[in-house]
Amino acid sequence: MNGPHDLGGQMGFGPVAPEPNEPYFHAEWEKRALGITLSCGAFGAWTIDESRHARESIPPAKYLAASYYEVWTRGIEMLLERHGFATGEELQAGHSSQQGTVPKRVLKADMVAGVLAKGGPCDRPVETAAIFAVGDRVQTKNFNSTGHTRLPRYARAKTGVVEAVQGSFVFPDDNAHGKGENPQWVYTVVFDASEIWGEGADPSLTISIDAWESYLERV
Repeated sequence: MNGPHDLGGQMGFGPVAPEPNEPYFHAEWEKRALGITLSCGAFGAWTIDESRHARESIPPAKYLAASYYEVWTRGIEMLLERHGFATGEELQAGHSSQQGTVPKRVLKADMVAGVLAKGGPCDRPVETAAIFAVGDRVQTKNFNSTGHTRLPRYARAKTGVVEAVQGSFVFPDDNAHGKGENPQWVYTVVFDASEIWGEGADPSLTISIDAWESYLERV
């Protein structure tokens, strides 16, 4: 979807200003926000793709005014209400008033290290061979999805070269909306800076993205 999360190349937001020696957290509450997000994700009620789409669905004014972990907490609130774990009133009050959905799993303190070490692999086998190969010239499709997509807006309708075939992975555009994992081949595609940024781009730069097969057409 075209939203406030997808600002690559957009003008008017000022320079990128990395913070030297940036800490993992800027406040104690951010640690709790991360912990709550991981704990709720362990419920097994939604996928990582649905959680990303929830954050993307925050109204632009609220999204842009929020800090990184504020966006996370607003996304979690949306998911908890959507899946019946809490009502909007309970979230506002800060305590439960009725029995909500029962989690499939509960992440307890002694389980955290093992769960984080295991991760959440999303590589999946597919029955068909990869359509593209290293060295192929491809063009990304030009579409404006109303749902979740991992093709950034700045890289649509652009021509590049396949640099690597990464394997087959869950298709997030479907998985975010309960349509199944529907895995596809994923390719690293490299673009010249001028193809992405146009006239005046640094000719020494290239931009790489990982693109699912259905995002691409052969040139």
